[in-house]
Amino acid sequence: MALAPFFPLLHPVLKTTFPGCLWAGCSERREIALTFDDGPHPQYTFELLEVLDQYQIPASFFWLGVCVERYPSVAQAVYQKGHWLGLHGYYHLAFPRLSAVQFQQDLERTRQLIAQTCRLDPDLIRDVRPPNGLFTPQTLKLLSQWGYRSVMWSVVPEDWVLPGIPQVVGRVIRQTQNGSIIVLHDGYHGGSDVAQSANQIIADLLDHGYTFVTINHLWQTTLRNLG
Repeated sequence: MALAPFFPLLHPVLKTTFPGCLWAGCSERREIALTFDDGPHPQYTFELLEVLDQYQIPASFFWLGVCVERYPSVAQAVYQKGHWLGLHGYYHLAFPRLSAVQFQQDLERTRQLIAQTCRLDPDLIRDVRPPNGLFTPQTLKLLSQWGYRSVMWSVVPEDWVLPGIPQVVGRVIRQTQNGSIIVLHDGYHGGSDVAQSANQIIADLLDHGYTFVTINHLWQTTLRNLG
């Protein structure tokens, strides 16, 4: 069953119900965030980096600890390009299925691994996106308690099932608006198309006058607006 048609309907409901998460940026600014889950991957991520370099735009990557451990040189390349880094769990396990102790250990293991691999202060790795978007109020409470920031999405083209590049691009272009957080995948599921999809998406959205920013930038803008 294709889930893509339901994500635009689900997003405003979840955004209202769980306001502590970052679901989107400022609706008054033509800024959007391009984000990638499930990497790093030894082929797909490098192909994607070439596209991001071509357009000179920043992106945000939510990594699996096991992939960072397997492909440290890829992780280092992403960080050295100046992209923003976040957590997606170690093994892509659903957070609600983990005990509080397992959950905390999973995040800390992944955070320390990224920090050591990229020679980065662990305190700068605070953003967490739940695998498959699955969470409970308790999940969010624990993340906040441990000093993490919950990052969600507003545009999900379901690229992990490989519906075809035209379908992915079309969904993103139709759904993107000011402040959108776009989710694509550069891992084993969906990553084979990610560079070509990103190339078309970036070109089209730049033509529409959007500016690409990191997740951290959206957080800062959101906090300023609240203040």
